[in-house]
Amino acid sequence: MRQAVPEDYDRIVRVVDDWWGRPMRAGLSRLFLDHFFKSSLVAEVDDRLVGFLVGILSPSQPSLAYIHYVAVDPDFRVKGLARELYTRFFDLARADGRTDVGAITSPINQRSIAFHTSMGFSVSEPVPDHDGPDSSRVRFHRPL
Repeated sequence: MRQAVPEDYDRIVRVVDDWWGRPMRAGLSRLFLDHFFKSSLVAEVDDRLVGFLVGILSPSQPSLAYIHYVAVDPDFRVKGLARELYTRFFDLARADGRTDVGAITSPINQRSIAFHTSMGFSVSEPVPDHDGPDSSRVRFHRPL
């Protein structure tokens, strides 16, 4: 596992839709790896991309770290890789003086809700129109 670099974007965007099982590429523009690569992580096995976490150390809320996208290659799931990505991100956020981590997901993403709950996040009720009309989201919060 290593810190991401901007050049990782092309590898990540090629697999994100397949790994999520639905179109997700539109929410992961290049700017995230161009501007937030120092707070993002890549997991590899023999130079093969097997997981990633795109995280942000909020420039507007100094106590907050935010997890924007996470995905693990289906061949590497249920092996603790997502937990390790989150744990490393928590360490990175703490080292930067952050005290809280946030994330969001769609209310239909029950797997994500269950995972975040198991990682100690509190889960909100769906927030209507969070990302615009008809785009409800569940918010996650976890103190570090």
